[in-house]
Amino acid sequence: MAFSGWPEEALDFYDGLAIDNSKAYWTEHKAVYEDKVLRPMTELTEELAAEFGEPKIFRPYRDVRFSKDKTPYKTHVAAVIGGAGYVQFSAEGLGAGAGMWEMNPEQLARYRAAVAGDDTGAELERLIATIEKAGPVVNGHGVLKSAPRGYSADHPRVGLLRYKGITAWQQWPVEPWLETASAKDRLVSFFRTASPLRTWLADNVRELTGITGGR
Repeated sequence: MAFSGWPEEALDFYDGLAIDNSKAYWTEHKAVYEDKVLRPMTELTEELAAEFGEPKIFRPYRDVRFSKDKTPYKTHVAAVIGGAGYVQFSAEGLGAGAGMWEMNPEQLARYRAAVAGDDTGAELERLIATIEKAGPVVNGHGVLKSAPRGYSADHPRVGLLRYKGITAWQQWPVEPWLETASAKDRLVSFFRTASPLRTWLADNVRELTGITGGR
């Protein structure tokens, strides 16, 4: 079937899960999750795959081994779309991201060298400004409190140098269009708008794997 949005029952499911995040609630409402939440996400990601790459939908179960919060279920459904980005649906609405949430040490070293470079650093500044003018916000993750070792605190791009991950993000609140196929159009527009960031990361950092987990 073609993607036609998430029905109101999907929002109701997550409203209920926020109140009663238990195995009993999940078991009683599992059919609602599978038909009203998971099925639309599957249809959506399959349609996005043609342009943006193969999808992977995350499991709904939380990893509570090292968390003080022992609630067993995530209060959103999320997916990675190829190397292009991330989609998340919840009772708060629809979110989308693109970039690298975190970098390994080798990637981080290449990222900082590119940010410090006159041409590549200026290019990153320009594309961030263009992306943010269109609506998404570009965020840093794991931000250091000061300049990383080897870089001056008065570097003109010290703010970007302090990032250990960088992503573009856009969040849409619950609106009637969320129950229609036009939800896909917003995601397509976002991924196309954010594509220069992904290209810059692929050219300068390499081994781009998109946004994974984390939300």
